Amino acid sequence: MRLVILGGGESGVGTAILGKKKGYDVFVSDFGKIKGNYKEILLINGIAWEEEKHTEELILNADLVMKSPGIPDKSPIVKKLLEKGIRVISEIEFAAPFTNATIIGITGSNGKTTTTMLTHHLLKSAGLNAGIGGNIGKSFAWQVADNKYDCYVLELSSFQLDGIKNFKPHIAIITNISPDHLDRYDYKYENYIDSKFRITMNQTEDDFLIYDADDEAMNEWFTKHKTNAKLIPFSLTKILEEGVFINNNKMDIKISQEEFTMDTEYIALEGKHNMKNAMAATSVAKLMQIRKATIRESLSNFQGVEHRLEKVLKIQNVQYINDSKATNVNATFYALDSMNTPTVWIVGGVDKGNDYNELMSLVREKVKAIICLGVDNKKIIDAFGNVVDMMIEVDNMEDAVKMAQRLTEKGDSVLLSPACASFDLFESYEDRGNQFKQAIKNL
Repeated sequence: MRLVILGGGESGVGTAILGKKKGYDVFVSDFGKIKGNYKEILLINGIAWEEEKHTEELILNADLVMKSPGIPDKSPIVKKLLEKGIRVISEIEFAAPFTNATIIGITGSNGKTTTTMLTHHLLKSAGLNAGIGGNIGKSFAWQVADNKYDCYVLELSSFQLDGIKNFKPHIAIITNISPDHLDRYDYKYENYIDSKFRITMNQTEDDFLIYDADDEAMNEWFTKHKTNAKLIPFSLTKILEEGVFINNNKMDIKISQEEFTMDTEYIALEGKHNMKNAMAATSVAKLMQIRKATIRESLSNFQGVEHRLEKVLKIQNVQYINDSKATNVNATFYALDSMNTPTVWIVGGVDKGNDYNELMSLVREKVKAIICLGVDNKKIIDAFGNVVDMMIEVDNMEDAVKMAQRLTEKGDSVLLSPACASFDLFESYEDRGNQFKQAIKNL
């Protein structure tokens, strides 16, 4: 069996290692450059590879193709493979059949990294032998090749779910759905929503789907479709017969005929959206039969995720907050919603079809100045030019931070929450967040 892997990054190299171990004839092809450390691993394992090209005669003879999530279906080589009827799948689909571990799959437009890391923290604190992967950390396929975990907590992007046929998590979470990546879904929101719900398409009545009962897009989907999984909703606004909800500042957990409550003030993560992430993770912990005391303790000592509402430093009584991971409007909505002081907001980057209207009331209420950090800021200026007193354009992080410092007074906050992808000026959202943190230290 010839396995061709498109993309020589973390998921590609991990799949190559697992494929080789399982007896496939493996070839890795990357249209860009492959990083040195990955090349070394491929060479050590005797895996053939090419970079900066896709050689058709070495690819179109595949029995199976694993496509890295960053490569769109519209790319010429993928089109040719599909025309030839060659199966193109994601790393998750390829790796899952090779493990008997319990799989917890987490998707959503926002909150999935925090929920994934918090869920993993809960399971590890309870002494479970749990791995973490998917869209974060070490490749899932690579971990399956090493074969050392009893359960996996996987963060799954819509792109990874687009490449599944039979993959089925025992427990699935959809944190929320808001428009994102619409450029990959023909600018049709319903296509993106359907893509997220692929996480439950193979689930049976022995499996579970945990979801946000306050989310319009999800509730709408349930009116037209159904899943075989047992539904476990969570809500900030409704009292539920089964699921997790808030009642008088207490988190009420009613799952599998059991009930317990927890004071919300002991939850380390701040903000409404993080309360939802905590509810989703707690639901998993309960289904995995983790003790209440362990759940309480884990929720109170979890440290959060880098680049997600990360408090960097306080300088002259101004708090600097790094939310570089906010690459869409909905994530930035949560960030602005959690601000309690006058805010200088740094925003901008590569727009994925953003509609800034939903931020309007929060910007009016909380934002005193906007710093646009992008190559093309026209949409942001058109949206908020008449709403804030001060609007400034910059093209590098150092200027953005220096400008922010000039515009603040004691008691203000500076929030980097770009609502956009980072690729116009930075390598990644991590690079953007790290440059922000460095620029603050240089003040």
